[in-house]
Amino acid sequence: MEKTRDMTKIFEDLKKLQEIFSQENEIRRKIEEVPKQLNSREELLSRLKKEYIEKNSKYEALKEKISGIKDELDAAIASRESGEKGMDNISTHREYEALDKQITEATEREAYLRRDLLKEEKVFAELNESIKTDETVIQAEENELNEARASLDKETSSLKKELASLEKKEANITPNLDQEIVYKFQRIIQRNNEGIVPVKGNVCGGCHMILPAQFANEVRDEKNILFCPYCSRILEYLKSEKEEEYNVGSLADLDDDDEDEFDDEFEDEFDDDDEKSEDYDDKYDDDDEEEEEESEVE
Repeated sequence: MEKTRDMTKIFEDLKKLQEIFSQENEIRRKIEEVPKQLNSREELLSRLKKEYIEKNSKYEALKEKISGIKDELDAAIASRESGEKGMDNISTHREYEALDKQITEATEREAYLRRDLLKEEKVFAELNESIKTDETVIQAEENELNEARASLDKETSSLKKELASLEKKEANITPNLDQEIVYKFQRIIQRNNEGIVPVKGNVCGGCHMILPAQFANEVRDEKNILFCPYCSRILEYLKSEKEEEYNVGSLADLDDDDEDEFDDEFEDEFDDDDEKSEDYDDKYDDDDEEEEEESEVE
């Protein structure tokens, strides 16, 4: 049975929509993925800045510590020098002992502070160099991130233009179709990328399940848009080679001998689908005896 002119046009429009919807889905996926491409760089930059802030805190604390050591060193030097000057004016042994103790303690304190200052200033210098390096790295990373953002913004803009163009094509087709079918069709393509599949014999070309005989005949009649009861795709009937040989539109057009020959060939071609179809037998228990016999053959 040939498709009616209206059904032929509907299937042509649906196939055009299938291509449009698939492209739209891919573009929307790319648009969603664009920001994710920056995540690793943004995380790296955030980590670098956090480390930079921590180093700066250590830097400021060490700077303050060094300043305190210098003040103590100045005090120790002043105490030593004061004692040394006092030696010129001593008059008693007690005064000498006091000044000698002051000079000794101040000298030891001065030596200790100088060693401590030298150590801290070395750490301070290394930290300062590390901070300068971090500043350079952060600046370079920020520049690269900004360039990447600009490039991805340009890419996103281009993708959105492509999407807008496809949506215009979609808008030229959808008014001619049942909107409920369009909605279901769009949802199907989001899941499977292929919304229209052929039916050869009684088998869905999408999920490869054997269809109930009566339902398969309705698909062959091509009077309405029908969806596979298992995978929900739109079914388009394609004649098998055997049907082409007999030039028939359904099994009802075959005589008994030819039907047996056709069924034997069909069973060989789709033998692998028998096991899958067993799970769905209960759903169609109300089919008449002829449908049950045909399902058993298939």
